[in-house]
Amino acid sequence: MLQSFEQQLSGKYGSLSVKLKEAADYVVSNPVDVATRSLRTISKDAKLSPATFSRMSTALGYESYDALRDVLRHSMTRQAGSFSSRVEELQKLHQDGGESFFANHLVSCTSNLERLSTSVDVATLELCVERLHNARRVLVAGALGSTGAAEYLTYMASFISDKWSMAHRMGASMASGLVGISDQDVLIVITKPPFAKPTIKAAEEASASGAYVIVITDTHTCPALAFATASFISPTESSHFFSSYASTLVLCEVMIGMLASRAGAPARARIAEVEDRNRTLNEVWDH
Repeated sequence: MLQSFEQQLSGKYGSLSVKLKEAADYVVSNPVDVATRSLRTISKDAKLSPATFSRMSTALGYESYDALRDVLRHSMTRQAGSFSSRVEELQKLHQDGGESFFANHLVSCTSNLERLSTSVDVATLELCVERLHNARRVLVAGALGSTGAAEYLTYMASFISDKWSMAHRMGASMASGLVGISDQDVLIVITKPPFAKPTIKAAEEASASGAYVIVITDTHTCPALAFATASFISPTESSHFFSSYASTLVLCEVMIGMLASRAGAPARARIAEVEDRNRTLNEVWDH
């Protein structure tokens, strides 16, 4: 499977020169134009030389600028079939009913999910799940708007394993959570703009200690990507005042589902025990 451009870019953006960053930013903002128009036209619109785009391509690991374009074209082909019909239907609902928050937001979420499905590198996802399965312990860090997603991920994982925990909670320091972290451990960072400084620092500290660092963000400019072992760009675009976390939650659910399938009988036994204790402690409504 061809790795998406944003996935390829995310781990190397910080090492690019200013001009190469400008070229990469242009590609991220104009993927259709880059995939369908000539390099000369793209260079003129971006006010950058053709050589800059070529150097940017090779700096990101592509054989040439044409190889980068092939990846963009492949992504567009994958998106076209399933995405166009669903978005067309949702947009029609929106138009027929006038200005509708419901229909408009469904369009945004559907677009984000479709972009996620075509951008996630499945091989990287499989490797991350394998590392999570074999880890001594797994810490999850998320602050500000990402707090809920981090809590939800940790909650789901608690059903199948006792080695997951939040890197910090209210009243506890991030530093205490990271004490003893090593190459046997995994840190999952969920962070979106505006980036919380403690979360970025946690990624840096964990990386320096040899831990496997997974970063989930929505932009290739995220500072935590400089410390990531693996990363995922989860689109959060919304026409409203907030960023949508729908695709991020789906990615978390997929990750835990894949992890549960690897865990086998021990996970099933733990889930059953958790459910029994929920009933014993009257934590759930049970008819």
